[in-house]
Amino acid sequence: MEKITISNYYNTVKGINWQSMPDGLKEGHEFIEGLHTDGTKDFQLYSLDKDIQATVDLYFTKLREYLSKPAQPSKPVQKAAPQPAKRTKPGKQQPAKPAPKAAAAKPAAPVDNETEDAINYSERMPDEIRFIKRYIALHEKVKTKEEILRFIKALQKSILEKRIRKTSEYASDIEKIQKDLVDTYNTMKSKATFVISKAAVEKYREKTAGERVYLSVQYLNRFRNLIGKPGMKKKAAELASFINKALSNGKITKKDPYHKQLEMVLDKVGRFTKNKSAKSIEISQQQLNGLEGILNGTDLSGIYGLDGFDGTDGTDLYDRAQRPQIMNSLDFVNLKFNTLGFKGKWLDFIGDPSGNFTAMVFGKPKFGKSFLCIDFAGYLARNHGKVLYVAKEETLDLTLQMKLKDKNVAHQNLTVSAELPSNLAPYDFIFLDSVNRLGYTPQDLNRLKALNPKKSFVFVFQTTKDGIFRGANTFQHDVDIVIEVPEPGFATQMGRFNQGGTMQIFE
Repeated sequence: MEKITISNYYNTVKGINWQSMPDGLKEGHEFIEGLHTDGTKDFQLYSLDKDIQATVDLYFTKLREYLSKPAQPSKPVQKAAPQPAKRTKPGKQQPAKPAPKAAAAKPAAPVDNETEDAINYSERMPDEIRFIKRYIALHEKVKTKEEILRFIKALQKSILEKRIRKTSEYASDIEKIQKDLVDTYNTMKSKATFVISKAAVEKYREKTAGERVYLSVQYLNRFRNLIGKPGMKKKAAELASFINKALSNGKITKKDPYHKQLEMVLDKVGRFTKNKSAKSIEISQQQLNGLEGILNGTDLSGIYGLDGFDGTDGTDLYDRAQRPQIMNSLDFVNLKFNTLGFKGKWLDFIGDPSGNFTAMVFGKPKFGKSFLCIDFAGYLARNHGKVLYVAKEETLDLTLQMKLKDKNVAHQNLTVSAELPSNLAPYDFIFLDSVNRLGYTPQDLNRLKALNPKKSFVFVFQTTKDGIFRGANTFQHDVDIVIEVPEPGFATQMGRFNQGGTMQIFE
């Protein structure tokens, strides 16, 4: 069978019953369909993104392998023996099934200056609305080619993950916006003034004017991000100040459906800030479950997160994906860059990184790279957030248990796993030990980082007998921290936060 390409794909799959195909191939076909939601089937996005190209090419290879296999004869289906019908005693009726409970009414929206009927309050701004609002904000702004491509990628990711569906009432608007962005990208030079017709701007503003997220939900989301993390007293005090201000000026009233939850937040934050010995905010599992029920799937950061939802001016831009690419130097020196606040040997070894750093660790077998990583994971769990350690190299066996005990790092914030789970939302730091055993390519790792821009990753690589790590050498340039274990028990570090750090692993 000839090689499958974007040129012959649709001729190749003509007549395939996708319902009978393996799940992996069905997902691949849906991925392809998502690349051209406007129905043109022109694969424009394939040529714009190397990660998309790699994904599509891998799918084409798997599909060709599957279609090249000889058809297997189907086994005869055995009919199940008929079951005797259940009988009831003469004169006795079956009890009637209870009527289903009526669905709980949606909480009433808070009173606003506009008529309540004209406003749709929700716990989460629909992705279509967020992208339309962001598109309007481009009007008459000077944008670089890179910024437009980031917008296209973010929009495409939402479509591929089916957070924007073809059945949406805004589907045709999203298709037009995507086409305009792609056309602009293909014709612009390094930068250009993005212009949208006046009619389109007015149309989209009118369509999205009535969609709002509860202000209370925004503050609950911020509170959730403080729970269990040390060193949050300043941020907790700021949150209490914003909530009290919103309550006093009437932006949040007692009619707000989540007013009681905000009272709980103020109580917890007040106790935390007044207690000098308290290291972090702690709440009961029941209260946490209640918050998760309200906030599940909520994303309030905006597409690029350039405006703070908490009343700030958006200058706390530690995330490179959120940061403007061209700035005046006077503005740039006033930016606030969040760092994690490393202390002790990890500050000396690595420096003080931001909250979304990436690191790679490589060394020969038995030199101690896993010991170092487990020690580092324990430090992060005790001081900076929730950690996932994916131990594909050793799996969940006695060897891993001994290392956890030897380093004394077992902690409620540290989770170990033999595989990378599909949902990384609960974790702040993810260790992959090792990348080679997991079968990931540098493109896979870059895609993983792109899908989780606010999380930190530590990638562990195997090396050859010559001490060269297995994988593309260019990947070293894509991370913030490079740690080598060149000899047993000794590590060196070269990175953006500290140059030339060293560590004795087994001390």
